[in-house]
Amino acid sequence: MSTRDTARSAIDSSREALVALSHFVHAHPETNYEEFVSSAAVADAAEKAGFTVERNAGGLPTAFRATKGTGSLHIVFCAEYDALPDVGHACGHNIIAASSLGAAIGVAAVANELDIRVTLLGTPAEEGGGGKIDLIAAGYFKDEHVAMMIHPWPSERLEATCLAVDAITVTYTGKEAHASAAPWEGVNALDALNVAQVAIGFMRQQLRPGDQVHGHVLASGSAANIIPSSASADFMIRSLNNESLDALRARVIACFEAGATATGAKLAITDKFQRFSHMVSHRGVLAHYRHAAEALGRNFDLDDEGTALPTISTDMANVSLELPSIHPLLMIPTNGAVNHQPEFTAACKTPEADHAVVDGAMALAWTAIGVAEDASLRQELTK
Repeated sequence: MSTRDTARSAIDSSREALVALSHFVHAHPETNYEEFVSSAAVADAAEKAGFTVERNAGGLPTAFRATKGTGSLHIVFCAEYDALPDVGHACGHNIIAASSLGAAIGVAAVANELDIRVTLLGTPAEEGGGGKIDLIAAGYFKDEHVAMMIHPWPSERLEATCLAVDAITVTYTGKEAHASAAPWEGVNALDALNVAQVAIGFMRQQLRPGDQVHGHVLASGSAANIIPSSASADFMIRSLNNESLDALRARVIACFEAGATATGAKLAITDKFQRFSHMVSHRGVLAHYRHAAEALGRNFDLDDEGTALPTISTDMANVSLELPSIHPLLMIPTNGAVNHQPEFTAACKTPEADHAVVDGAMALAWTAIGVAEDASLRQELTK
């Protein structure tokens, strides 16, 4: 039996458990750093599969590391399991968690034969926070040679354009006053935010390709006849790389400062979470992923046709600047829905989504095997 057949057999034997895990995580949506039930379920499943599990990895209560094998090539599969507010698993992290576990199980079955050490790393807070960045800082990506994961998407793509992103919270503080009797006695914090949003709207005409600014108002005022003394909003600023993001951020901050200048309100800006960087996919590892996915009947016509890559942001990008990494997009049928819509949430718990769990696991496991058996690539990664 070939190493790929052995991995396939191990994953097929775990299919029922992997699908059950995907459904369980889907049914228990938990947001950034609060994934206590979901992370425990994934870690428990890894432990049941024979992995040695370290919980509270990096001092994060919802992070873990599960390992098997002692080989010279160290491959890590990243498991995500956090959900979005309101719409739950509208980005399919339940599929990510289950497929990464399945891939680790498949590779573990041939770890001794191929001289591999395999790690399943539970990484919280991808949707806002940056659990992988925390784990990088804690040294959890220092001795690995390659990192992999798949991400559910409405189409099959080898990669996405991962934009660097800063997330900020903007708060204006003004002064209350009677909105009819003495409005001149007040300082309108909401007006300050409105001025800033108008300035950003005008600025968009001059944004470079790849630059994006978007946000939403969190709170403002309490009654129509009271001048709002406070207004706050969350904004995300994205660009093609860290350098261009620095330049765009300065322009966006100037728009918020304009709101304060125009109204007299005080301005405070805080970072909501750590910066996600741009991503660099490893071409050699990605070529092995393509071969593995195509062997499962998947195709990359959109990539071959040169169709524009989708734009996303992820803390997996930060990992890619530390060690060779891939983050391909795995197609699930969505009936026209896109990520972060409620309809996508529903699409992540269907028979087709269950099939994607197994396909994702198999494609990642076969990619790892391909890398391990590619002498020149293995030497490049482990030197």
